[in-house]
Amino acid sequence: MTERSHSATPAAVVEVSAGILVRDHLVLACQRGPQSSHAGKWEFPGGKRELGESAEQCLQRELEEELGIDATVGAEVWRTEHQYTGRPRVRLTFFRVDRFRGEPLNRVFGDIRWVLVERLAALDFLDADRELVARLPELLGLA
Repeated sequence: MTERSHSATPAAVVEVSAGILVRDHLVLACQRGPQSSHAGKWEFPGGKRELGESAEQCLQRELEEELGIDATVGAEVWRTEHQYTGRPRVRLTFFRVDRFRGEPLNRVFGDIRWVLVERLAALDFLDADRELVARLPELLGLA
């Protein structure tokens, strides 16, 4: 009988890029639709990074797919990790986006809306986004 070593294998981490779209003192918030996980929760547009994609390339692709806009990804604003029950750990990287062509179209969300940065905290954001939302006016220099 052979003795086996059981080493803990780290759970996969899902890399996600998200955009903080800024227009004046407004930020674009997106609400998940009724058929999605965490239905009704608010978040920032973006998604999972594909193999070989940089965080910025991922965000450009996601903004085109989700909102139909051609965006120039700006500076990184925030980075965090979050563990939702029963799901792989998520590592989120948020970028400021204030240069884009086209008007954002709602292609995949339950709702999208431009919100004063100071009022974002009144929306029911995903757990992974809440700390960022509280600090966003300061991080964006819009406080």
